[in-house]
Amino acid sequence: MSQEEDYVLLESSDGYTFVVSRKIAEASGTLKSMLDEEANFEEAKNKTCKIQQRGVILLKVIEYLAYKVQYAEFNAEDIKEDFSDRIDPYIALELLTAADFLEA
Repeated sequence: MSQEEDYVLLESSDGYTFVVSRKIAEASGTLKSMLDEEANFEEAKNKTCKIQQRGVILLKVIEYLAYKVQYAEFNAEDIKEDFSDRIDPYIALELLTAADFLEA
């Protein structure tokens, strides 16, 4: 199975599990390091990363990583959709903290 067809599991602190393509997960610098097979981390062997964030926050981070991968080849002025419109103000600070940790 190629890297693009490979999937990993992301587990939240409140028990939610998300199946995500490796390509999308590796858009995060932290997850990319965790899943690097040469680094011999347990996460790379199990293809499972436990993230100390609530499921709703992890879901929004995954949504952003997918957005980031989808628009990676576009110029900023060509992107018509602004991701910030999708962020609920009630989770903004917690989301910012998660994104900072995950280098998203």
